[in-house]
Amino acid sequence: MNPEEPGGRIHSTDPFAVPETGKSQVRRLRGRFAATVTLWTAPGPAGLTVSSAVVADGDPGRMLGLIDEESDLWEAISTAGRFAVTPLGPGDRRLADRFAGLLPAPGGPFAAGEWRQTEFGPVPAHATTWAGCRLEESRPCGWALLLDGVIERVEAGDAGSPLIHYRGRYTEPA
Repeated sequence: MNPEEPGGRIHSTDPFAVPETGKSQVRRLRGRFAATVTLWTAPGPAGLTVSSAVVADGDPGRMLGLIDEESDLWEAISTAGRFAVTPLGPGDRRLADRFAGLLPAPGGPFAAGEWRQTEFGPVPAHATTWAGCRLEESRPCGWALLLDGVIERVEAGDAGSPLIHYRGRYTEPA
């Protein structure tokens, strides 16, 4: 395609990504920690792709995550007091990108695919593993809000391969 011609271009990289030299040292360090990609949803519905999440075993078990305080998801979670977390697999890349705002989502991100409605929020119909959580507390933490949720329901189905976010790209275990 001639760059002088009008029309869209397909990029092999994220055109909105901050170049490595423009990132803080902490952000560069964070990029070197591989993280499972999850989908957080809440009644409303609202949802967001989240890779800054941790499951803490205990009695009760906890789900911790960093989300954008200005997101629709935070508004929905703070209103409903509950949320669902679904770990995504390699086949969920487009789903993850839709909820991250990286792909167009005509009609909203929930318009595509099939969803199972739960009291904690919509869960992708194909998901066999997910957790339903009650919001315990939230507090500012760096660039985001740290959400601390008590896990009230767990469905632990097939332990398929996870979708991983590493250095700004999706990957999966070798």
